[in-house]
Amino acid sequence: MKTVKEVSELTGLSIRTLQYYDKIGLLPPDAYSDAGYRLYDAAALETLQQILLFRELGFPLKQIAMILQDPDFDRNKALEQQIEMLTLKKEHLENLIRFAQGIKLLGVNDMVFTAFDTSKLDEYAARAKAEWGHTKEYQEMQEKEAGRSKADTEQLMQQFMRLFTEFGGMRGQAPDSDAVQQQVRRLQAFITAHFYTCTDQILAGLGKMYAAGGEFTENIDRAGGEGTAVFTAAAIAEYCKKAQ
Repeated sequence: MKTVKEVSELTGLSIRTLQYYDKIGLLPPDAYSDAGYRLYDAAALETLQQILLFRELGFPLKQIAMILQDPDFDRNKALEQQIEMLTLKKEHLENLIRFAQGIKLLGVNDMVFTAFDTSKLDEYAARAKAEWGHTKEYQEMQEKEAGRSKADTEQLMQQFMRLFTEFGGMRGQAPDSDAVQQQVRRLQAFITAHFYTCTDQILAGLGKMYAAGGEFTENIDRAGGEGTAVFTAAAIAEYCKKAQ
């Protein structure tokens, strides 16, 4: 077992980043020490390797979480595709280095820009992302988004954020009160109707993301006032605890 400090030193990730990965449910520790420090076993470190590879290839954290939580995720197949993509990325960088060296030696006489062509890498990445994006929730979200115009999407997001404005108005109530719990049900139903089937497990993960800091927390607090994201997360946690 390694402490969060040891994992930070091993990977170069900051302790704050590892804490954030825990908060959003992407990389929870295997256990905690008597002093309350996060402890990571070999399985957690293997998961972290996958996270870092996906991050290196430009995948957002939300999509990485969907991929890794998919029961059909094939680690070996993913590694093969990651190696192929990293190899293409390496070839692209080598072409750029040769291009820059040519300029240094010969000057800008030959106006050829093929070294900047990333089409091969982009094409492979698109195919891989499509294949890795085969979780039921991701596919459902893609299908629902496909039929929306830009105006429809903007209107939908306004309706979505209005739910958090309403959460903000409830901050004086207890998170487990009937009215607040009803608001959680409305949030879950809205996500299911417009994005993807929001199970209690997914909802619990979203609650952690809402309160973990960064863009999610800022947007929610902007809609409902400071503290709304943390309040919403607490309400979701109560809701999911009762559902177990």
